[in-house]
Amino acid sequence: MSVQPSVSYLAGLVSELRKQPVETPWLEFKRNYANPEDIGEYISALANMAALHGKANGYAVWGIDDGSHSAVGTVFRPSVEKKGNEDLLNWLVRLLTPRLHFEFHEFEYEGKPVVLLEVPRASGQPVQFQGTEFIRVGSHRKKLKEHPEIERELWQVFDTTPFEDTLAMEHVDAGTVLQLLDYPAYFDLLAHPLPENRAGILERLEADRMIVPDGAGDWNITMLGGILFAKDLDAFRSLSRKAIRVIVYEGNSRLQTRREQTGKRGYANGFTGLIEFINTLVPKNEFIGPALRKEVPMYPELAIRELVANAIIHQNFAVTGAGPMIEIFADRMEITNPGQPLILLERFLDSPPRSRNEALASFMRRIHVCEERGSGIDKVVAQTELYQLPAPLFETPPDSTRATLFAHRKLSRMSKEDRVRACYFHACLKHVEHDPMTNSSLRHRFSISDENRAMATRIINEAVAAKFVKPFDLDQGRRFAKYLPYWA
Repeated sequence: MSVQPSVSYLAGLVSELRKQPVETPWLEFKRNYANPEDIGEYISALANMAALHGKANGYAVWGIDDGSHSAVGTVFRPSVEKKGNEDLLNWLVRLLTPRLHFEFHEFEYEGKPVVLLEVPRASGQPVQFQGTEFIRVGSHRKKLKEHPEIERELWQVFDTTPFEDTLAMEHVDAGTVLQLLDYPAYFDLLAHPLPENRAGILERLEADRMIVPDGAGDWNITMLGGILFAKDLDAFRSLSRKAIRVIVYEGNSRLQTRREQTGKRGYANGFTGLIEFINTLVPKNEFIGPALRKEVPMYPELAIRELVANAIIHQNFAVTGAGPMIEIFADRMEITNPGQPLILLERFLDSPPRSRNEALASFMRRIHVCEERGSGIDKVVAQTELYQLPAPLFETPPDSTRATLFAHRKLSRMSKEDRVRACYFHACLKHVEHDPMTNSSLRHRFSISDENRAMATRIINEAVAAKFVKPFDLDQGRRFAKYLPYWA
């Protein structure tokens, strides 16, 4: 959960909003009017108009007169309001698409009760309430479909403005920038010397689009700067839900949680610590050598590193209220990120990656957090083969992508699905190495002895029947047969 902002911060924000000469498309002042349906439509409109006008958030304030902007107080209390038998907040969340992490804040301002509604900008698509997208034209709430010119402009914003270039925090002075961003880590990771003065630090951060001038002598911190180098993601309201969660369960189900921790630092300055933390939680296998015993991690660190980096880089930031999650069970590890993949699951190993967040991906490559373009998943598969583990599994639960690493399992205990998947990924790996799969190579992958070559043949036949692999040559003999993935 994000840390609640202080009353002084909220009061300062309301004071800044009151300085607007009139209501704007992303700002609404109210006294007491609080019809639930209207509030839902306002949330949709404020989110969409904040995106259209390049704002990090839209706002509605109850208790401020919309004409004079004076504090008059309000009787509206969203924390106790209901729609039917349902809490107002839950009802609104349920009817908004996509999910949106808006927040109501109830507090005293100039001795009077006020309510501040903070709505994050729409990202990737317009926000709908009850299936309809709303906007504000002047101070009036309208349906987006009734204004095709605004709809075109809004979609152009989504198409041309990457998530990384939108704003995480606006109008902060230089000292606040350096207080919020871990700038020493930025220079350490890039192996650059730390500039001798503040101006040099800000110049470099600006060059990499971590910050941009706000036009009034101060700075805006971009989403790229916040998500990569925040000292504390909770300081950025729009990014707190993008922190990485690590959960360890008892046994093989989610019934009992043994440990749970949510990261605080940005993805770049916190990555090494995150991987070290995960490795301390991963179960160990005991290896007995000729002269001593030692414990080795159940999963290869390189595979963990690559899959966690992929989850960070390829997530869909438009899916609000959710971030990357690593779940550790007794028999597997699941790494999940928001958003559906942009390429087919079965082509993860050979296809060049397509990222929604190219600036994020590019910077992570520059600091060597992830491998060069297109070389990540093949290393994951190669490592699971080296460790004699079942092949990784890639799935697409609703609005997300999940990669699973499995603990060691003897071939005799693998299901047919496990065997076919391992055979397919082995064929893919051999193909990208320009060396077709053979019975011999598959025996080596599964540690099958030469006298049991029929077992490898049976696995290959299962994969062929499932149409995951195909013969290299339809006329090839059985003794020296070669095989390719189905798409080759």
